Amino acid sequence: MQKHKIIKKIVNEGIVAVIRANNSIEARNIIEAVRLGGISSIEVTMTVPHALDLIKEITSHYQGEDVLIGVGSVLDPETARAAILAGAQYVVSPCLNPEVIKLCNRYMVPCMPGAMSVKEVVEAIELGADIVKVFPGEVLKPNFIKAIKGPLPQANLMPTGGVALDNVQDWVKAGAVAIGVGGALTSGAKTGNFDLVTETAKKFVNVLKEARLKQEGLK
Repeated sequence: MQKHKIIKKIVNEGIVAVIRANNSIEARNIIEAVRLGGISSIEVTMTVPHALDLIKEITSHYQGEDVLIGVGSVLDPETARAAILAGAQYVVSPCLNPEVIKLCNRYMVPCMPGAMSVKEVVEAIELGADIVKVFPGEVLKPNFIKAIKGPLPQANLMPTGGVALDNVQDWVKAGAVAIGVGGALTSGAKTGNFDLVTETAKKFVNVLKEARLKQEGLK
């Protein structure tokens, strides 16, 4: 899929599921549960054991389906390149590493670096980041995005960390183009309750849709 189509899909659907797991089997079960719940943008973090093998496996498994597989927790360009070769369709970082952004742009792969200041957001945009990940969201809060959008209305911002069902509307109202959701979405996996993960995914999809409709009504 072409770069602009990947970005458009992520923004249109509005939710990236952040996958952390103790092993590949648990990760696969979480991914399928999230997909069944209506979320098709999946971020496999490098903290999952054998993450690159998992990315290669699931990109093959979901080939031809409406599913995007990305890689998260990328700290350096070497990891980004290895993940891209394994099949990752977009790259997410917890911090701003210019070399990671440059590499992704070199291979026309969407990149979402983390930022937690105006300076970092501006630098990420100047380097060519497609979406800037506001991280950690539980520290920065929705008002951070609202404040950034004042001088930088063109910034595409996606909070990750601290995003929950009861604050999705706040993030959307503040100007987030999408949300990254981890523990609040996948907590059911801790007890092996993947049906709960699916149901929670459905709730996030519905809450986001309602929040966007409400926001559009305010315009």
